[in-house]
Amino acid sequence: MSGWRVREPGPMRGEPVELAELPVPEPGPSELLVRVRVCGVCRTDLHVVEGDLPVHRGHVVPGHEVVGEVVGWGDEAGSDFGLGDRVGIGWLRQTCGECRYCRRGRENLCPHSRYTGWDVDGGYAEFATVPSAFAHRLPDGYLDEELAPLLCAGIIGYRALTCAEVPEGGRLGIYGFGGSAHLAAQVALARGAEVHVMTRGERARELALELGASSASGAADPPPVPLDSAILFAPVGELVPTALAALDRGGTLAVAGIHLSDIPPLNYQRHLFQERTLRSVTANTRADAREFLEFAGTHRLLVSAMGYSLDEADRALSDLKEGRVTGAAVLIV
Repeated sequence: MSGWRVREPGPMRGEPVELAELPVPEPGPSELLVRVRVCGVCRTDLHVVEGDLPVHRGHVVPGHEVVGEVVGWGDEAGSDFGLGDRVGIGWLRQTCGECRYCRRGRENLCPHSRYTGWDVDGGYAEFATVPSAFAHRLPDGYLDEELAPLLCAGIIGYRALTCAEVPEGGRLGIYGFGGSAHLAAQVALARGAEVHVMTRGERARELALELGASSASGAADPPPVPLDSAILFAPVGELVPTALAALDRGGTLAVAGIHLSDIPPLNYQRHLFQERTLRSVTANTRADAREFLEFAGTHRLLVSAMGYSLDEADRALSDLKEGRVTGAAVLIV
């Protein structure tokens, strides 16, 4: 099969990924074999490719927003999915199920967790595998290329929204407005929040207003009102003090990325006093995924996606890095 693998992690200008002929993966006993139709291009893929995240698997095939069809399975995969079923593969691939975090329903914190496109080959290829217990049923009414961004951008945005603890009818600030943010904003708006977007791209600001945001301004600009909650999607640590300073008393800032550049020193009185909260978001649970995909099934989300062919994966990653992608990017396999 054709697929992209990380040749050597490094900046995109050094061509760290290569298109190669790879063996079709064999599903393990509890796994499904999936023919990939579409794979989303996520900023986490960029972190894997450029080496912002440590190498977990050498020459890994990136990609963890996979929409495909089941074409085979192992002997212990169960009967939840049948031949030809449309299925989704997300970032969280496996947890131990036995540690104290898993037992508490916080499997996103499992120290033995494994991830698609980081620990195991992902969806920048014609075939991929997934443990049947971590495969996702997908809502009707969406094209494949609309579904792919839901499988990480949407799910992580949903968890970030939960972690931000937006009060009923509250004011939410969103910093960065890419694949994840434009979906989280729609969930927040559907729940009655007032949304204010701060982002660098003019087209992204236009999209935010089209979706119903009350304001859209530059990434470091102050919002027009004090915020009850905020989510930082941009992997820019310099924006943490900016977002904290924009919070009202008792507000919460959730940092949604798996990687963040260094955070400048914080001033306690200006940034944290009056019970402001700064918290990170780490992966997601399967419960998060189910809740979000069910929400997407009952609330039609507008998914802004730019399509690329499989052999353009390197260009898609470069466009994402340089801010040329509005919404999400997807590979049409």
